[in-house]
Amino acid sequence: MAYITLPEGVPGIIGPMMFRPETAKPMNELVEVLLRGPHSLSSGERELIAAFTSYRNKTLFCYRSHGASAAHHLNGNIGLVYQVLEDYHRADISDKLKSLLAIAEKVQMDGKLVAQQDIDNAKQHGATELEIHDTVLIAAAFCMYNRYVDGLGTFQPAEIEAYRETGRMLAEDGYISAIPEPQTV
Repeated sequence: MAYITLPEGVPGIIGPMMFRPETAKPMNELVEVLLRGPHSLSSGERELIAAFTSYRNKTLFCYRSHGASAAHHLNGNIGLVYQVLEDYHRADISDKLKSLLAIAEKVQMDGKLVAQQDIDNAKQHGATELEIHDTVLIAAAFCMYNRYVDGLGTFQPAEIEAYRETGRMLAEDGYISAIPEPQTV
């Protein structure tokens, strides 16, 4: 049960966004730019960074939603998503993405842990400064989103199947269309 009065049975971040839609709008606009806007990293790769950060923060709703969206972008390859979540070093992804996930991992723990060596490693594997910038911002933003979801004690369905449609919707329709209608709670 949520710590404040949120719409009954509405999962994860959606409930708090319905509670305060004026904050939902800029939050969804940011994530739309970060995960779906024009970029040299695919939407699938950026969703993986979001899911990875959320997984490390143990925020079930966020890592399963964004993992499902990443899988949708990656032709349904949920197995790859779980490889990345469990051990990205061994996952079947590029060395560039591994180096970006190493940066995201440090940002998730404490941004001050990111060192010049991490940046140099990412650049040596072909990462651009924009990709490095956005990796840091995705990881930082998802720490905020995760704490928002967990800090209010939101409903987070345990069943994996509950996330497939959310992932499809996010991948196909985006985040701007996901802005909830205001509700009286």
